[in-house]
Amino acid sequence: MTERDYCEEALLLSGVHPEKCMKCGKCSGACPSYDEMEYHPHQFVDMIAKGQIKKLMESESLYHCLSCFVCVERCPRNVMPANLVEAVRTLRERSIGNDRLKPDDVAALLDEETPGQLLMAAFRKYSK
Repeated sequence: MTERDYCEEALLLSGVHPEKCMKCGKCSGACPSYDEMEYHPHQFVDMIAKGQIKKLMESESLYHCLSCFVCVERCPRNVMPANLVEAVRTLRERSIGNDRLKPDDVAALLDEETPGQLLMAAFRKYSK
């Protein structure tokens, strides 16, 4: 896959329209993981818009995002940076062979304390 293909796939998975971003930085200013991230939420949006997804896929910033959606709440243009971070994280995992969970694989991962919401999120994430 080319870098452009990865960008298009990230936009498709996330539903984000980076052209709506006015680069105000409110998303990054509210991010609780700001100090831990090499690339901040507004930079994810900008870099995807510029076709620079490879740098994002190689960054540990993907795993510092808490998926708390504070950036989504703070965005005045409804850009949804967290959705984009999640999409790039998914593409990275798929590129290194961690593709998708199959329903038969889930039973081995469960215990009594596994919340149902976790299962639904996993199926949503790994079935796109």
